[in-house]
Amino acid sequence: MSRFPIFCLVIFFLNISLQAKSEVIKITYWPSSNPQEIELAANIVDKWNKIHPDIQVVMQPLPSGQSSEEVLLTAVAAKTTPDVCSNIWPGIVEEFAEANAIIALNKFNDFYDIVNPRIPEDVLMNFASNDGHYYQMPWKGNPIMMEYNVRLFREAGIVEPPSTYKKFMEAADKLTRDTDGDGLVDQWAGVINVNPVWWHRFFDFYAMYIAASGGRTLFKEGEVDFDNEYAVGVFRFLQKGFKKGYFPKGMLQGNQFLLENIAIQFAGPWDIGFLKIHAPPDFEYDYAPLPVPEGTEEPILTYSDPKNIVIFSTTKHPEEAWEFVKFLISKENDLKLLEFTSQIPFRKDLDTDPVYEEYFKENPMVLKFAKQIPYTRGSDNITQLKEVFDVIAQSFEYSVIYGMQEPKIAIEEAAETCRRILRR
Repeated sequence: MSRFPIFCLVIFFLNISLQAKSEVIKITYWPSSNPQEIELAANIVDKWNKIHPDIQVVMQPLPSGQSSEEVLLTAVAAKTTPDVCSNIWPGIVEEFAEANAIIALNKFNDFYDIVNPRIPEDVLMNFASNDGHYYQMPWKGNPIMMEYNVRLFREAGIVEPPSTYKKFMEAADKLTRDTDGDGLVDQWAGVINVNPVWWHRFFDFYAMYIAASGGRTLFKEGEVDFDNEYAVGVFRFLQKGFKKGYFPKGMLQGNQFLLENIAIQFAGPWDIGFLKIHAPPDFEYDYAPLPVPEGTEEPILTYSDPKNIVIFSTTKHPEEAWEFVKFLISKENDLKLLEFTSQIPFRKDLDTDPVYEEYFKENPMVLKFAKQIPYTRGSDNITQLKEVFDVIAQSFEYSVIYGMQEPKIAIEEAAETCRRILRR
């Protein structure tokens, strides 16, 4: 055999080797599909791609569907998941973990070096899975607070936002009015979403339950634990609001808070951006903690409405995906998260860190939520959590909205139904 063919073979394999080394690794990334987060993701990905020419991130907004959870479950079943997703509701993480669909992030050597300086310990513990691993990176929250119309309060002679159930009812009586004299109420104290879909109950019943109970969730050591005075108290309080006519029972068209037909609603920081764009210059609003039973100790906690980050097991580049996750939660990109979306990163001392000082000076409303974020709770790591909230939503509609059942009985029956679901 001549030397020429051997030389050609050497060159051939050398070229293959060089080509392999020069191949660019591609990471797929799904953020939320809302416009602000798409803009945020595009900004972050553009910065990453410029400084990492050998690891390029391809951003694709989460595909549309009835809910992001359904879209992700479909992708898991079809094995079409991205490498990284940052729109993960913690209530679905346990199901993904049990299906081996996501990677345990604490298996990366520097996981705790990253999370311990960033995330308060009690917040981090909320996101531990039942097997002790962390399959999700805590990223951002939308603490639920009481949003109120300052002008309507002032005109009703209410000096400060009601902090307790009793004070809320006293204020509600002054705020609920027939403004045009036709005998029908057209200005209500507050609004509670009457849509029976399960996830709506996170923003009224569940947030208020966390606030009333000092931070309890629905389960304790894997067992149903919400048939107690706090859940009954929330049902009773809201049921009274509907009975008194302080909350409308129908679905109202348009943004009634912006139209000033509603004085109070429970909302997260997402509403700040909306009001900045749509509210007239003289529109006055503010935020306060949720009302609680008399005697509840401060600080008042609430639901965090978190969305976190995962790496799916289908990734071919777990180490590179992990590097991108760390980039997503850097101080610089947490500032961008605030600037683009008004949503709150899970970060220690957020309200005192100099990096964010100028932003909060210019956005004092968002600062209120930044101060609230350490005092939040997420949801339980239970695979049947959606079914549990379906049960609560049905009970809520029957007892709270329509007053067809005494709250104590409604809560006891809902809890027992949930126990049967878990025993299946």
